[in-house]
Amino acid sequence: MKTFRDTHGLENIMPISRFGDARDWFFQRRFGLFIHWGLYSIGGWHEQEQMRRPVSREDYAKWAALWNPARFDPDSWLDAMQNAGMEYLCLTTKHHDGFCLWPSQFTDFHVGNTPDGRDIVQMVARACEKRGVPLCLYYSVADWKHPNYPNQGRHHELPPQHGDAPDWEKYVDFVRAQVRELCTNYGQISGFWWDMNVPEAVHPDVNALIRELQPSCVINNRGFDEGDFGTPERDFDADPHLEFSRPTEACQSVGVEAWGFRENEDFYSDGHLQRSIARFLARDANYLLNVGPRADGTLPEASLALLRRIGDWYHRVKDAFEGVELASFLTRNREILLTRRQNTLYVVLHREPLGSAVKLAPIAALPTRAVLLNTGEDVECEVAQLPSEWTSGKPCLRLKNLPVNTLFEAMIVRLEFAPDVRFEAAEKGEKGDSQFLR
Repeated sequence: MKTFRDTHGLENIMPISRFGDARDWFFQRRFGLFIHWGLYSIGGWHEQEQMRRPVSREDYAKWAALWNPARFDPDSWLDAMQNAGMEYLCLTTKHHDGFCLWPSQFTDFHVGNTPDGRDIVQMVARACEKRGVPLCLYYSVADWKHPNYPNQGRHHELPPQHGDAPDWEKYVDFVRAQVRELCTNYGQISGFWWDMNVPEAVHPDVNALIRELQPSCVINNRGFDEGDFGTPERDFDADPHLEFSRPTEACQSVGVEAWGFRENEDFYSDGHLQRSIARFLARDANYLLNVGPRADGTLPEASLALLRRIGDWYHRVKDAFEGVELASFLTRNREILLTRRQNTLYVVLHREPLGSAVKLAPIAALPTRAVLLNTGEDVECEVAQLPSEWTSGKPCLRLKNLPVNTLFEAMIVRLEFAPDVRFEAAEKGEKGDSQFLR
């Protein structure tokens, strides 16, 4: 991992190495919108309704005759996305049910054979191109419709179905053909988001094909090789590390139960989503927040309202996440994260605070100004010896009287220090770099 020597002579560990090519857009646009949309929106229960109810394959296929999203307008999606501060879009082109949002030549189960008939992928791609929005395409390897996919009742699979002819090599040929369609017919594709390679099969040539056709495309790690970036989901994985060992994009849905549209959905709290977003962005990762459109193509009002509230918060605090360096190694406090831009530190309260003060030992410099980005108000600070730090015998910086009982957002404080202030890592290993960053 590369190191750099900053203007104050402190040798730190740089963020994750960039790709050094057109894929580096991924590090410039950190917050994106995930869209799960397909036939399952008609049922309005769950994107895996076919498997979880269950619905027979024959009955589910009949839903294609009901696909008629008369109110679908990709610009309305992009309006909501950009108003929330998001800068790229990831669209589900084919989920586990096998229904394709484009008129594929290699299956009959697609939008072209519906009353609506429109090419959804093309409409979204044109809208994104017009606005300069990077478009990423989700594609499920698991397929509940294709006869050659070996459904065996494993996770995210159906039991063996009547009339199936399982043949993995034929199925992968089908995947290759669809990948070529998606990477050839829709202009620039900026990301390919694989999901559910249940057999964990390795076929490096598939990603090689994507790279050949779309050089700016970042590829996730759920396909046929390790790809370019990792994909922690729904905060399921406990990761106490202060940085990731590879590029990372977390994903989360606004709904507790489903990724696709659910009629009677339960939603995460604003505070939970804000803290989740902050927890990843402050560690040099991207974040995809998902919404499931209704069957008519519109985003549910409850989801839109949540995006508006998240966007209102994000626009006020995003200075802590854009164009910054990782800096959590500067403090021993593991309840917060730090980012840094030159001599400005950002204190990210990515967990619900236990009290109204935050200590930043061993930092012992008083900032020239401390501002709560959420409100624009000044924050009280002092450098003092604290009883909890008695073993060090040294004073440390403390932020105090934070509005923890009146402001329930993920709080972020900007600390501006004089140019002559020097920072040192909280703890050093043998080579002088922070042990927390390994």
